[in-house]
Amino acid sequence: MDKQRDTLPNETKSAPPRFQKIIEGAYDLSLGISIIVAVAIGYGIGYVLKKLTGVSWLLWLGIAWGMAAAFLNIYKAYKRHKKELDELAKNPRYNAQKYLQDSQVQDTDDDEDDPYAR
Repeated sequence: MDKQRDTLPNETKSAPPRFQKIIEGAYDLSLGISIIVAVAIGYGIGYVLKKLTGVSWLLWLGIAWGMAAAFLNIYKAYKRHKKELDELAKNPRYNAQKYLQDSQVQDTDDDEDDPYAR
């Protein structure tokens, strides 16, 4: 079995999962759903606490907990997307400054070899 694994081409080893784009899309969609669910759960907890204790401000406390959980979900999604964009910015293919610097260096090198450039 180990010999068979070693003989596989490199492309199959590094190929992304088949449904990766669908999973990423569902993860992004789940952000909106999680905001609604977090506030609804907070409301439910507040409502139950209000009915158990008779203290009306516990309902608002539950809603505040739900909203805090929703903002926490937004913050986590922001951090995940920022991390992905930072990794993308490090990629030289998408780094415009590096591309411009390289093209300027190539332009000056071409001018030195061209006798008609002056």
